[in-house]
Amino acid sequence: MQELSASYLLCVAAVAVVLLLFMIMKLKIHAFISLIIISFLTSLAANTPLDKILGVMLGGFGSTLASVALLVGIGAMIGKILEVSGGAQVLADTLIEFFGVQRAPFALGLASLIFAFPIFFDAGLIVMLPVILSVAHKLKGSVLTYALPSVGAFSVMHVFLPPHPGPVAAAATIDANVGWVLILGLIIGLPTWYFSSYLFGLYSGKKMYFKAPDLFEDEKIEIKHKPKFLTVIFILLTPVVLIFISAIISSMQKLEIIAKNDICFNVLNLIGQTPIALMITLIICIIVFNKSLGAKNLEKYCEKALPAICSVVLVTGAGGMFGGVLRASGIGDALAGTLANLGIPVILAGFIIAAIIRIAQGSATVALTTTAGLMAPIIAANTSIAEFDKVAIVLAIACGSVVCSHFNDSGFWLVKGLFGLDEKTTLKTWTMLETLIGVIGFVFILIILALFNLVF
Repeated sequence: MQELSASYLLCVAAVAVVLLLFMIMKLKIHAFISLIIISFLTSLAANTPLDKILGVMLGGFGSTLASVALLVGIGAMIGKILEVSGGAQVLADTLIEFFGVQRAPFALGLASLIFAFPIFFDAGLIVMLPVILSVAHKLKGSVLTYALPSVGAFSVMHVFLPPHPGPVAAAATIDANVGWVLILGLIIGLPTWYFSSYLFGLYSGKKMYFKAPDLFEDEKIEIKHKPKFLTVIFILLTPVVLIFISAIISSMQKLEIIAKNDICFNVLNLIGQTPIALMITLIICIIVFNKSLGAKNLEKYCEKALPAICSVVLVTGAGGMFGGVLRASGIGDALAGTLANLGIPVILAGFIIAAIIRIAQGSATVALTTTAGLMAPIIAANTSIAEFDKVAIVLAIACGSVVCSHFNDSGFWLVKGLFGLDEKTTLKTWTMLETLIGVIGFVFILIILALFNLVF
């Protein structure tokens, strides 16, 4: 197959995104159909062999569904049960009572920051979704006011902090201290969340009103015995604790602190895998609410939870297909390779290369790990780069990897579908929020690095 130039591949990616925008926003063709068509045309333009096009498309679609469909499906059932049982309302009322109506978005964001420490973005969002929607319904404000601080919290923690896979893999590749990545990630991540997600969420909610979708709405039922606040907290924290334990065990096994063949630790590691942790949480939900709702009603509510999220899952999978096609075309690698030879400062090069790969193929984790691999030989050859500099470079790459989420990012479609937004609004809010996280975080890194070098 003839090797294509970086400039040609860049044009292919740009034209693909423009065509996608035109089909969805102007021609009003459903996003699922548009993504499939553009993925196919992009494969052809990128000179993918005809006998491999379908495999590449299905590979991207299938890998995305494998990670998203189980989580969204199980999470929707948990959300439905918490909604009809009154559990989500209890938690929403408690948060509002404790923090006050004006601080409800901050309360949701704070809770999301805590939940997000061990849990991945999509799983955490699903766990918090019924609470976010309940608060939005109760206070009758724009769903953006309550959703953006929460989704921003999960995004910040997922990109900046171990034990999430991106920063862990990047730190290992660049040989940076994971402990310092965690500490500096927290120092940078918290103020970045405040400016990019909380304040931006308040601003967006004032500018654009979107009613919270009735994702878990059902026929009106009279709830005689609402669950206690601690019961709801126990259910929501169950997957967080299980996933956190699994992350600790995995880290200790990699460091050979505990044996990799220890059956007890391996069992704990297994049940802490995100889909299994959520399934255990669903089972606990069914057991806890069996007496108040009844087994027959629980089965009915679980069944009714699925149709509402089918469109979200399929469109998210199609977004993964588009991202997979762009990855297979080599667009991100070609552009990153060209940029790496320009001789710009290492920390800035890491940010820009990660941003380009992110825009080109969609996945923040792929952008983070790929850029770390490209930068590692440069960092290893430069003896003037200190240990703290390596930590800063890892986080600079993380900042670049989160910017400009758009149609090739499954997270874009997940946020759009779950909160009932249109494509234009999602670009104005979610895409802007992700870009703010990257840019503000990078500015904080440069400031801290300058202060560190000044003092030491």
